[in-house]
Amino acid sequence: MIRRVGEPVKSGKRYRLRPGVYGILERDGLVLLTHQAEPIPELQLPGGGVDPGEQPVAALHREVYEETGWTMRCRKRLGAFRRFTYMPDYDIWAEKLCAVYLCRPGRRIGAVPEPHHMPVWLPVRDAAETLGNAGDRLFLRRLLA
Repeated sequence: MIRRVGEPVKSGKRYRLRPGVYGILERDGLVLLTHQAEPIPELQLPGGGVDPGEQPVAALHREVYEETGWTMRCRKRLGAFRRFTYMPDYDIWAEKLCAVYLCRPGRRIGAVPEPHHMPVWLPVRDAAETLGNAGDRLFLRRLLA
């Protein structure tokens, strides 16, 4: 059973399944996050949707680069959570099935290609309190425990 976090399912809404992958990129007590400025400003674990036919780890490499400009290496899969939310960028209600991986940051190889994103390094404890969604906070707090 995959744990649901965040808002409850809203009756009368039709949700579309959106698999995604997210990385906890930790080094020396700091974690690499992405600050998304739009549509709602928040700090997030870098990651995002898995495109049709794309492997999850390949999607994570792509998303981390697009949102932070960094390379990374996956160490292990930590687990998954589900959240039900409205995605204004796509104008859909989504059941997001979010796999979370523990990763090691590599190096920054360029500017952030994705608009409205900026890399942010925070101490792990601070990040665990400031991430924008409950699933991200859950997995970072588990890492601290």
